[in-house]
Amino acid sequence: MRIARLLVYLTLLAACTPASGPDPAALPSGTRPPGSELFLPDGAAPKAGVVLLHGCAGIGNRDREWARRLAGWGYAALIVDSFGPRGYREVCNRGRLVPPETRARDAFAAAAYLRAAPAIRARQVAVIGFSHGGWTVLKTVLAGNLRRLEDPAFDAAVAYYPACNPPHTPLETDTLILIGESDDWTPAENCKRWRELLPPGPHGLTMRTYPGALHAFDSQLMPHMFAGHYIGQDPAARADSIEETRKFLAARLTRTQP
Repeated sequence: MRIARLLVYLTLLAACTPASGPDPAALPSGTRPPGSELFLPDGAAPKAGVVLLHGCAGIGNRDREWARRLAGWGYAALIVDSFGPRGYREVCNRGRLVPPETRARDAFAAAAYLRAAPAIRARQVAVIGFSHGGWTVLKTVLAGNLRRLEDPAFDAAVAYYPACNPPHTPLETDTLILIGESDDWTPAENCKRWRELLPPGPHGLTMRTYPGALHAFDSQLMPHMFAGHYIGQDPAARADSIEETRKFLAARLTRTQP
């Protein structure tokens, strides 16, 4: 099984579109976004799909660990590369080089692929993002913001330590924010303010903050300086956030597949 998965992964790498390739936002439904990595559960068909949005440093071990975890929960997990096809390796402290609005369109294109792919046919699709990807998640979940009318809203959304800009419209997706109280890159106070400013609507926002936890608290890396910020794992916050995410998705991705 490990050899088979390695062959699939190598095939995906070989198929990655170069920087001059098409923008994922321009792809028709059913077309795999360039540079994406797909993880499928063993055995039974996926019960739903999840789009994963990497942080400012691009796709890394944390993203693949999460994709394997989601596949273990029975979901088809698609990691979307928003940087490589546009000629960037990372945008840390330069987040507007590939702004979250652009990445949100990538996310909806990836969701369209998961819904249309013959082997998946996911009637329900969630989105999870980390840091810059979490910032993107918060752009995808606001009504009347970036979603085209022909694209269904996400069925659930999870934002790990996102940048929280003031919202101006209600949520159209149930959303979970997970953030550390000691995060010096995307401060928890900004997300608390985001929650206060969020207009009322039919969808709910859940937010969990973790005392003492840093940015990237769910990673395997010990606390260290990166791009001018102190980041790294917090085992208790990591374990709790994984369980909260599992329960959050399970409660919202339950519809029987055709």
